[in-house]
Amino acid sequence: MKRHFWLSIPVLSALALLLIQPAWHSGESRASEQDKEDQTHSTTDHKVEKDAKQLIAQGRQIFRFDTFGDEAFWGDTIKLHQAIQGARFGGVGPGVSPKTALSVGLKVDVDALPPQVLGGLKSGKVDLNDPANTLALLKANAVVGVTGRFDGNGRLRSMGVQCALCHSTVDNSLAPGIGRRLDGWANRDLNVGAIINLSPDLSAVAQLLGKNEAEVRTILAAWGPGKFDAELILDGKGFRPDGKSAATLIPPAFGLAGVNLATWTGWGAVPYWNAFVANLEMHGKGSFHDPRLDDPAQFPVAARNNFGHVHNDPDLISPKLPALHLYQLAIAAPAPPPSSFDHNAALRGKRLFETKANCASCHVPPTFTEPGWNMHTAQEIGIDDFQANRAPDKRYRTSPLKGLWTHTKGGFYHDGRFAALRDVVNHYDAQFRLNLSEQEKLDLVEYMKSL
Repeated sequence: MKRHFWLSIPVLSALALLLIQPAWHSGESRASEQDKEDQTHSTTDHKVEKDAKQLIAQGRQIFRFDTFGDEAFWGDTIKLHQAIQGARFGGVGPGVSPKTALSVGLKVDVDALPPQVLGGLKSGKVDLNDPANTLALLKANAVVGVTGRFDGNGRLRSMGVQCALCHSTVDNSLAPGIGRRLDGWANRDLNVGAIINLSPDLSAVAQLLGKNEAEVRTILAAWGPGKFDAELILDGKGFRPDGKSAATLIPPAFGLAGVNLATWTGWGAVPYWNAFVANLEMHGKGSFHDPRLDDPAQFPVAARNNFGHVHNDPDLISPKLPALHLYQLAIAAPAPPPSSFDHNAALRGKRLFETKANCASCHVPPTFTEPGWNMHTAQEIGIDDFQANRAPDKRYRTSPLKGLWTHTKGGFYHDGRFAALRDVVNHYDAQFRLNLSEQEKLDLVEYMKSL
């Protein structure tokens, strides 16, 4: 028995090794497979991040510098470049000086200035009344949102505009209107109507709208700083029934991640509006589809000109929309300066915003608009329906509130009808019978300033 026992030990050991070894191999195999899976995920994640960075960089370039071929309109058709350079340099009229350009809200990118120009501006040696210096700024590609096209002799032969014209400003770090770019900020200084009115020939616009040139110039002159009328070329309505301009405030293009609709009256999400603006407002060369514009009753100008079915070959817009979209979504709303609001009052205002005032029922954090279809009738919010009725859904969007402190100039709501945030609070207090005290109203204002 003893001999049998001792003889069995090696046999049992060998058997145990045979039984255990596959488990070892299985564990090693699983670990190896996990390593491969982790490596695959790591590679995939790295590629996603790399692709996103590349698209954001491309989108930034498009947002700042791409004209989408719109020189055919701004230069060839309405000849705005001729007014900019003036008769002295082969154009018409006195030309546009840097002082004039700044006065209508155009901005200068300080990072694009050649050293000698930068030094001259700092020392006050650049003559801001000389149109020659405007041409020099255009040659340096330093005018935000505007690109000049020069021939071999240095003469301005055409020009185009970019997204940044309306949706960027500068930090005024060198001087008012001259500084580092702030992409996504609404340029509430920009007087688009006054700029277009500089054009020596608006006959094409007049023909499009079915009006005479004098009527067109009157409409443009009424816009004022920070406003633009995107629906004018759709319905031809230059003024509201009360005689005021039909133009609306330029909205910011930051803080749009997670936000469904991007404009005051909806229309569509960010990619829709990019395509709409690039094709119809900037007059670029691309493709655009929206059969809603075929309605001759609501959109007589658009229906007459087939604006709902635009096709150009080559298409200079559609391939750029993905990168442009991602860049815009990547622009976060800027935080307010700590000293720009009362912190204690803002804390009290936050509680009111979420409870008694019930603001958060529509302005849902963190986007501060409704997740989903963020639209309301004019009756719901207690205002007239003129602007809402110019859009397909005939409603107003719940505007996101993040970064509100950056676009207080020009007033609030789509048309700036409320001069101050306090006026907005007063309106809703009456509309929804909130019975807010004076202190509660002040606290709500401070909270909105803190967003």
